[in-house]
Order: sequence, then structure tokens, then C-alpha cells
Amino acid sequence: MLFKIPKEFWESVIFVDESKFNVFGSNGKQKVWRRLNTELKLRNLRDTVKHGVGSHFVWGCMSSFGTGNLELIDSKVNKYGYLDILKRNIRQSAQKMGILANFKLYQDNDQKHTSHVCRLWALYHCPMVIKTPVQSPDLNSIEHLWDNIQQHLHESNITSKNILKEKLIEAWRNIAPNTCKKLVNSLPSRLKEVIKNQDLPTKY
Repeated sequence: MLFKIPKEFWESVIFVDESKFNVFGSNGKQKVWRRLNTELKLRNLRDTVKHGVGSHFVWGCMSSFGTGNLELIDSKVNKYGYLDILKRNIRQSAQKMGILANFKLYQDNDQKHTSHVCRLWALYHCPMVIKTPVQSPDLNSIEHLWDNIQQHLHESNITSKNILKEKLIEAWRNIAPNTCKKLVNSLPSRLKEVIKNQDLPTKY
């Protein structure tokens, strides 16, 4: 059982995940405060962004030693695109973190991640791959980094996809190694909480 594993085990785990960030916040919507019956006045209108134009997909990884590579993707990828991302980033990131010889790969059960080609590559190129529980985002420490980045974006004036890209890279670079270490150290507690709550959400 994962919750019985000592805390030291998680120090060399590389957590990977993808996320999507929009120019106008978490869901692409803008709030406009206005007086009743003035919604069509020019000053109350806002430019819209066509689907896919105002957003960035990102892939990133982290461990208790800090963040690894961040890759910005123009659109969702299939299993072959995801395999290319792993090839470009996993071992390079592990080397930067100083854990190339003994790192463990942790990712969710997305169909791309569990596809035969990706599992086969991981089998031969990762010292260990952790079998993860189904539907357990609370256990992937990098999910909390996405939340931190989203907060950074909300505090920035992002009006274009290019600015979004710059801010994503800036936010990623500004994540302190100690932030990652604290997230990984909290994993045993999160595991116990997930088991206790079963299928219900946790405070994490």
C-alpha cells in the first residue's frame, strides 16, 4: 500500500502532469459589472477569443528537489505526441535534479499515459514507474503547482497568448525548490486523507 511507504521513498519521485491555462483566467470567462439594461453599450463590451486561440496547454514535472522542464503545447496531444514529450523531458529533468539513476515516474491514469507505447518506453527508460490509483489528483503534487501558477496569472494583466506564454514561463521559473519539497513531504498525509475519505474530495 502506498500510504505505508516511508517518506524518503517520495524524494526521488518525478511527478508529471498536463494542464491548460487561458488568457482570461481559469475558464476563459470575463466578469463585467454594469448597470441594468446597459449590456450592449460599447464600454461594456469585451473582446472575445476564439476557441483554442487564447489558451496554452502545458506539460511539466517536479520532484522534492524542485521543478524540471516545462513544455508549452499548442493543442492537446495524442499518445505519440505525449511519448515525444516524455522522450524530450523526463530523463533530462531527472539529470538536472540529480536523481537520474534512481528516479521514479508518477503520472495519472490518462489514456495517453497508460497507452502501450508510453508504458513500454517508461519501462525501459525509467528506473521505476509507480502504479497510481484511479481518479486521485490529490496525490499528484504537481497539481498544487498548477494552482500556484493560476494564482500568479490572475494577478497579471494577460491580454494575449504571447503574454500568457511569458507569464507561464516566469511563474514556473519562480517556483522555489522548497515549495516542491513541502508538497512532496505532505504526500503521506494526503494519502491517509484520500484513503479516509474514499471517493470524496479532500482538504488538499
